[in-house]
Amino acid sequence: MKKTLLTLLLLSAIPCLHAIHRVDSLLKVLDATIAERQVYADRKEARINDLILEKAKLRSLEEMYRINQQIIGEFESFTCDLAEEYIRENIEIARELGNREYLTESSLRLGFVYSLSGLFVQANGIFEAVDYDSLPTHLKLAYCWNNIRYYENLQRYTDDPKFSDGYTAQVCWLREALLGLLNPASDEYRKEMAFKYQSEGEYGQAIGILSEIFDKQQSETHSFAMSAMSLAKVYRLAGDRRQENYYLLLAAITDTKLAVKENEALLVLAMNLFEEGDIKRSYNYISAALSDANFYNSRFRNTVIARVQPVIESNYLYRIENQRRNLRLYATLISIFLVGLIIMSYINFRQIKIVTKARRHLRAMNDKLVAMNRKLDESNLIKEKYIGYFMNQCAVYINKLDTYRKEVNHKIKNGQVDRIYKSSAIELEKEVEELYANFDEAFLKLYPDFVDQFNSLLKPGERYTIDKQRLNPEVRIYALIRLGITDVSQIAVFLRYSVQTIYNYKSKVKAKALGGGGSLEDEVKKLGSLTFTPESE
Repeated sequence: MKKTLLTLLLLSAIPCLHAIHRVDSLLKVLDATIAERQVYADRKEARINDLILEKAKLRSLEEMYRINQQIIGEFESFTCDLAEEYIRENIEIARELGNREYLTESSLRLGFVYSLSGLFVQANGIFEAVDYDSLPTHLKLAYCWNNIRYYENLQRYTDDPKFSDGYTAQVCWLREALLGLLNPASDEYRKEMAFKYQSEGEYGQAIGILSEIFDKQQSETHSFAMSAMSLAKVYRLAGDRRQENYYLLLAAITDTKLAVKENEALLVLAMNLFEEGDIKRSYNYISAALSDANFYNSRFRNTVIARVQPVIESNYLYRIENQRRNLRLYATLISIFLVGLIIMSYINFRQIKIVTKARRHLRAMNDKLVAMNRKLDESNLIKEKYIGYFMNQCAVYINKLDTYRKEVNHKIKNGQVDRIYKSSAIELEKEVEELYANFDEAFLKLYPDFVDQFNSLLKPGERYTIDKQRLNPEVRIYALIRLGITDVSQIAVFLRYSVQTIYNYKSKVKAKALGGGGSLEDEVKKLGSLTFTPESE
């Protein structure tokens, strides 16, 4: 018994699941179709342009009237202003031909376009001016159909129950007139009967008739979209939202592909999806419907959209902001979760004894590292002090030699031996060159990569190349800065230049530096790493 009940439940669920799948698939198709709206609009404009070019070749008013009817048929659902323009042209042609039937036909068509665009006063004026009793049958049919659409649009536009009964009564009267004019065997008659059943609450009978008519329609035609829309309206009244959405989707897809800007299906579908919580699609569809209404210049449709579009848009923006807040919250929670997971994994992986032993080992290693760092600091300090001492002694020695040279020169000027003067000058220059050579050698042993790293601070093409481990004056100045000698006077004394010359050299190098050289000295102080070897010691 339980198995039988379960089987029945599963079988009853299959049609429902199939319907959901159909709607979901069609929603994706509609999304893709809306994305290509401009392509379909361009195709329609190309068809209209072909008709206009064909019309330009005509000379007969009769032929021009007929091709205008085709152009109006394209424009009626595309842009009402151009449809009105060609209808008025046909009205003038009808007057020139003296054809009252053409004149009435075009006037009724103008009233229909007015009712679509929301010019209800103008449309009503046209319908009231028509002498219905004097019309031939086919124009009576046109009068009734156009008037029904007029009252239906007026009812949606006013959206006021006070006027609904009056408009509904007019629609019922016009439908009865239609049924009296149509052939009972025709689909048009059966369709009007279905609408009558619908108004009387006989939804099952209405659906049966409209489904048969729908099955006869060729896909991707305006009649297919209209039949789908008629079924959607009946299903809406019957309370079957799933079937309503299915036929709304068929109508909306077809109308979009046909570039029908007077697109009711897309608007109704947007409102349904909003009620069902699909805010994103609802926003996209209502935006497309508003764009179509603006393109068509439908005051009536704009008014209907204006009632729901702000609500959908505000909910869509709220949903986006809420999603952003949720994403931030989820990111924070995930981060906290990951941190907690890492901590827990570490605690579970490591046992207490292993952690204690590792800490002792790390403490011992840290103590060793501290001791080694102290030794390295002491070693670096000794090296830098040694270099400073070496340079200071050399400078003192050079000054003594210079004093000696001056004394010798003095003696020579007083008539003493000329060779003493010449040899003293040569010896002094040799001492200076030897001092600089020793300095360069000692410095480059301590900082073997200094020149390459210094060049990396300079622009390409402005870099220095040393020859045989000898520094040029500019690099030597910055070598002294690297050793901590930043006083320009001390540098000038050591290199035997004036203070101004030192400034000139520094400015010259800074002009070659990347970034203007503003922080060149600070960067130079960070260059190189000491190389401690027995030789340098």
